[in-house]
Amino acid sequence: MKNYLIAIALMLYFSSCKKSFLDAKPNSSIVNPTSISEFQELLDNNYVLNSTGALPQMSCDDYFIVNQSSLDALDYPTYKGAYLWRKDLFGGETNIQDWNGDFNAIFYANSVLDGLNAISQSSANRIDYNNVKGEALFFRAYAYYDLVRNFCTVYNQKTATSDLGLPLRTSAGIDATLKRSNLQETFDLVISDLNTSLILLRDDFSTVNRNRPSRSAVNAMLARVYLYMGNYTEAANAADQCLAKYNRLIDYNTISTTKTTPFSYSTDETIFFSKQQVSYTYTTGYTTNWTTIGVDTTLLKSYSTNDLRLPIFFALNALNNYNVKRGYVGGGFYGFTGLATDEVMLIKAECAARANDAPTAMNTLNQLLLNRYRKGTFVPINTSNSTTALSQVLLERRKELVWRALRWSDLKRLNRDGANITLKRNLGEVTYTLTPNSSLYVFPIPDDEIVLSGIQQNIR
Repeated sequence: MKNYLIAIALMLYFSSCKKSFLDAKPNSSIVNPTSISEFQELLDNNYVLNSTGALPQMSCDDYFIVNQSSLDALDYPTYKGAYLWRKDLFGGETNIQDWNGDFNAIFYANSVLDGLNAISQSSANRIDYNNVKGEALFFRAYAYYDLVRNFCTVYNQKTATSDLGLPLRTSAGIDATLKRSNLQETFDLVISDLNTSLILLRDDFSTVNRNRPSRSAVNAMLARVYLYMGNYTEAANAADQCLAKYNRLIDYNTISTTKTTPFSYSTDETIFFSKQQVSYTYTTGYTTNWTTIGVDTTLLKSYSTNDLRLPIFFALNALNNYNVKRGYVGGGFYGFTGLATDEVMLIKAECAARANDAPTAMNTLNQLLLNRYRKGTFVPINTSNSTTALSQVLLERRKELVWRALRWSDLKRLNRDGANITLKRNLGEVTYTLTPNSSLYVFPIPDDEIVLSGIQQNIR
């Protein structure tokens, strides 16, 4: 049973070293899984299926690099390219896991979906069959969404049918060379996969296997996707559906403010577990010892004295800059990028504010914040002004979801809607600027992928 999993993992690894994943051909000697239980085990490969890219965290404004010499000392060109928003982001580097890793996950999901087609359904296996199929569809949607938010322009309903999307593979066959779809087609596939998954998955939630999709996870993911698309009505509906099934919050008064690993691997707020791919450690990894980087000082100043998120999320390093502690991955080194109750509540609050329902927005936000402040110090936020409510929700979203690779896509969608946020990097006497809605917000497709598959490159 383990042999075919190892074989597939090795095949994917070595093929990715030599060529693009989209063109990689599996070795014919690999033994294919044939049973529902084997397909479930394939989907339990956390390393492949529960990972998202590092580029959005590297490029966002959660942190700064302390000086030019620290930047120069970083060993991969992509560190510098992502930090300074260079047009040639990868600087000749190949085997970019932000692209290859997600397509590995898509290959796994498609392999399961193809394999299930060869199994006859019966009353005895129908529940397990449907559940595994639902998981595969969720994982495919999860990977495609990670790709589309990073390698495509931000969704705009007016231009989505003409904007470039992704090459869409819906089977494990890799002989056909696919062109890029349009952006609407890409989002249509993501939404369709999630909605079908919602029907097929068991109606339960496993606190033991948070790496596996659940209906709560599907609704949380739909809420995230619709929020990014600017469809606030559907985002609110999905958030409500999620919270109706799973709404646990952690009282941060019960969390250590001194430990560098304050959370467990299976923290109560985690709805679906994923982490950043294992790459670009020196600017994205959890640590309290990196003197190369510091947490953004403007962000730090936004936390009040009694806000427990400051001492729980961050710690001073040897240069008296703040580094980020380990988050909802427990002892893991790479950032939590999964789905959690706090994010869903913030989505609900934001959508309520945008619908001119300030009371619901503030009530939802206050439920969250009550669990973030020192006991007895939190004063509920009250406003009947929807504009003020939205500003408050977005501020708390910024403070709550730090280091989860969500800030970059937030900047894209907020600037699309007119927020006019400009990013700046200061290195000595030089200031680097990223203007709102810049084409540099869309990461380039890796050069080796362009050469091998011939798909159209992004304009930067």
